[in-house]
Amino acid sequence: MQESLYQVITTGTLNHKRLMADYQRKTILSPTDVLEKADNLLPQTIGLERLDHSTENVSYAGKEGTVILTLHRHGPYTSVTATTDRLRTSRIDYEIQKFLTELPYEPGDRPGRGSGDPT
Repeated sequence: MQESLYQVITTGTLNHKRLMADYQRKTILSPTDVLEKADNLLPQTIGLERLDHSTENVSYAGKEGTVILTLHRHGPYTSVTATTDRLRTSRIDYEIQKFLTELPYEPGDRPGRGSGDPT
């Protein structure tokens, strides 16, 4: 039987496995825009399918594992937390970290990793 997204978030377990890793990102994108980007990128890059969603949470799963995105709007920003059921060294964790870097922090930011140059 499939656990509800609410049960997973409140208990910290998914199918009796502890959720393993959390990653956070603040972005200028709206929650709707973040979900649209996730719906486009996660199936392509990791082969995940959307399983369940609520107003602030969405879960995706596939052979690489499961990820839950939690979205909260705070003023002009959206706080995005990605929680996975795999170790930080897994492929899903690597791809989720890459996905989060694709979310622009400020208006006009280019997606992806920055150069590190402060200018």
